[in-house]
Amino acid sequence: MGSAAADALLPLDPETFAAESHAVVDFLDGYYRNIQSYPVRPDAELGRLRTLLPDAAPEDGEPVDVVLEDVRRHIVPGLMHWQSPSFFAYYPMNASTAGFAGEMLSAGLNVVPFAWAASPAATELEAVVVDWMAKLVGLPERFLFSGGGGGVLQGSTCEAVVCTLVAARDRALIMLGGHEGILRLVVYASDQSHSTFQKGARIVGIPPANFRVIQTSAASSYGLTADSVRRAVDADVASGLVPLYLCATVGTTGLGAVDPLRELGEVARRYDMWLHVDAAHAGSSLICREFQDCLDGAELADSVSMNPHKWFLTNMECCCLWVASPAALTSALSSNPEYLNNISTENAAAMDMVDYKDWQIALSRPFRAMKLWVVLRRYGAVAMRAYIRRHIDMARWFELELEADERFEVVVPRRFSLVAFRLRPRHEGDDVEALNRRLLMAINSSTGRAFLTHFVVDNKFIIRLAVGGAMTEMQHVRAGWVLVQEKAKEVGATPGRY
Repeated sequence: MGSAAADALLPLDPETFAAESHAVVDFLDGYYRNIQSYPVRPDAELGRLRTLLPDAAPEDGEPVDVVLEDVRRHIVPGLMHWQSPSFFAYYPMNASTAGFAGEMLSAGLNVVPFAWAASPAATELEAVVVDWMAKLVGLPERFLFSGGGGGVLQGSTCEAVVCTLVAARDRALIMLGGHEGILRLVVYASDQSHSTFQKGARIVGIPPANFRVIQTSAASSYGLTADSVRRAVDADVASGLVPLYLCATVGTTGLGAVDPLRELGEVARRYDMWLHVDAAHAGSSLICREFQDCLDGAELADSVSMNPHKWFLTNMECCCLWVASPAALTSALSSNPEYLNNISTENAAAMDMVDYKDWQIALSRPFRAMKLWVVLRRYGAVAMRAYIRRHIDMARWFELELEADERFEVVVPRRFSLVAFRLRPRHEGDDVEALNRRLLMAINSSTGRAFLTHFVVDNKFIIRLAVGGAMTEMQHVRAGWVLVQEKAKEVGATPGRY
């Protein structure tokens, strides 16, 4: 594109928009048709891309087909292919055709619904969608807008955690009579809780020494126990500290453990702590009735979060955060500069209007509700339950295969679609941790046939297989099991020697 073209730049010309959008869709169509031909994990060298791209941005624009060719040649080979059907690492990061359609509508309309007046339909759709999700997962009425609570779509659990910590902090500081009391506030979580809680506590000013990591054990299936929390809280209270915030998890990252919400909720109520329930991944499974008992006691919580972008076919970024008291959130996060008061909202009080800028950290925000709404409309609850159950059945099959092979140990019973396992030692005195590290390295170095990750619990190095990819079918899980067996033999674990 030369200078004359630059002078006549029409960034949203409808004809160009149609042609270039079709080119991108065609490119992605080819990518997904051929995704199984790519190694799940790239064999990438650090700094490779910098050697392939120019040192500076171009002075003149280039045709979209030239740009897409560079994506194909230079970008795609260096990607971890999270949507590969043989991606079993971390937790899945779902995408779907409905998710893409919603994302395209969100990006294409490109509104900024930070306040009701800034985009009324976007704000109201978000309130509708989070209530739909709350009902689907079986949350108590107090988390619905109709029940006095409400929800918001954050970008991630990390953002949801920071927002709830701020709300809990400010509520406590009012009671303590000033901000100097922050040095007395204490946050509690288990050794299985996500690290984002420690990060969030630091961000909101809780001293690192006031973050309590409470140990769990195999006796409680690595769930947090009320007795262990009570002991920690009693010791802090005796030292003049103030219990602030307790994290409970439904489906921990490492092992899929489920904390007992009712017992923890009773402890939180006794000490006037904020109780947050983190169901980032496993929350999607709660749409199935057989898992809703995991939320027993949720009526005692102050906030709950789950990520549809993990296991609910909704593209990144989409995290549902529900609070029982929206006022606690908005009083800590609201701001009303004069330049935002230039749109008439004289009927705001009568409308019970929601301004989502006061429910999050940032002012600006994308139209996230559109993509979740399209997923719910396009697939419906029945198909989504079948989708979740299919992954759980695949994980159950993998677990049964492990149990039938004497070389392997299932470290904890499977929870949801996560299987945690490791090789047993062959002989007394064997370095079983090194053996399992070699096994995982062998699996992930197998020309990209699959990708798994690990966790450490009770000083044991374990391997995690998380089933949940949008394109994953039983054949891919079976192929994963064949690969695990093959690599186990390579590292010296031979059947019949145990």
